[in-house]
Amino acid sequence: MHLKTIKNLLVTGVGIGSLLLAGCNQQRQFEAEAQSPTVQTQSPAPATEPTQPQERSPDVPYVPTPQEVVDQMLQLANVTSNDVLYDLGSGDGRIPITAVQRFNASRAYGVEINPELVQRARQNAETANVSDRVQIVQQDLFQTDLSEATVVTLYLLPDINIKLRPKLLQELRPGTRIVSHDFDMGEWQPDNVVQVQGPSRQHTLYVWTVPENVPANLQ
Repeated sequence: MHLKTIKNLLVTGVGIGSLLLAGCNQQRQFEAEAQSPTVQTQSPAPATEPTQPQERSPDVPYVPTPQEVVDQMLQLANVTSNDVLYDLGSGDGRIPITAVQRFNASRAYGVEINPELVQRARQNAETANVSDRVQIVQQDLFQTDLSEATVVTLYLLPDINIKLRPKLLQELRPGTRIVSHDFDMGEWQPDNVVQVQGPSRQHTLYVWTVPENVPANLQ
């Protein structure tokens, strides 16, 4: 927590310990959800493209985003037929599939390092009849070229968001919208913060727009 923020909290009387505890509880909730079993109603069919052995451990555990939260993320990003969406850590592909199927995005890419999830997402895109406009890429998200994106979606963790922030600001064009599920990007203040009620808990969504001139402290 930054010194300026601490001073403000002391002035207003807000308990610093309670805020730190809230942040810890939010991350614990993420980790707890990751350990919960995910029901898979259908075994993934062979992918149309071969996958490769996983090159390294994932940055975060796989935690599916509830569909109502997915819909709200894409609404907040104002996804239209003019957009190209990149979902970093795309899991079963539900965000890129929804972006094309319900919001008519021009194209959507899911970036996922886990080959089993890549296969599942590709099968899901085929089942939804959107595989002509949805591409699931098996790749390290830190190695992915993001310059084509007009919308980027994330459900990572705070330290990964901070590590990813310079890449987003360097590669994305001004005006690109970024929506993060549950976790912020440190000093980069969001344009909007929205609470969404999911099936079992409340979710927080953060929205940013890449600026024309990036402040030095964010690079």
